[in-house]
Amino acid sequence: MRILGIDPGLRFTGFGFIEQQGQSLVYVASGVVKSGEGTLPERLKVILSGLTELIGEYAPDQVAIEQVFVNVNPQSTLLLGQARGAAISAAVLQNLPVAEYTALQIKQAVVGNGHAGKEQVQEMVKRLLTLPAAPQADAADALACAICHAHGGQGLGKLATRGLRVRRGRLV
Repeated sequence: MRILGIDPGLRFTGFGFIEQQGQSLVYVASGVVKSGEGTLPERLKVILSGLTELIGEYAPDQVAIEQVFVNVNPQSTLLLGQARGAAISAAVLQNLPVAEYTALQIKQAVVGNGHAGKEQVQEMVKRLLTLPAAPQADAADALACAICHAHGGQGLGKLATRGLRVRRGRLV
């Protein structure tokens, strides 16, 4: 099964393709779609067309995307939500199933700590996929999202829905 992980962003949308072969995860490709400068509709078009092209090239079976968190700045949250909508549209236009995960769930599944830093996520992605170097931050977040999905959807975070709670990145 091939999984596309997406870390949505208006400037840089991270993507990561992995393949699940039995119990093993194999790195396929990763990077960022750079929307650059321009009007919002132009930038959203770059995200939509860039991901559509990547989906055509790498033919994933499923897509996992990070959910938008509420920012201090509502305008930033709205813009991020629109970038995320463009990314989801690229997947659903190709009839791909889309799973959504919070940053906490992704970090919990990949690092074991829901409040892990970007460097920790990059290092664990490098180790889990046996990469020669840590991927760029946005690509690492996208790969982490795909890894979370491959590890049973919510990974350790799934336990939180079964009577346990996550407090300060730990299950209690």
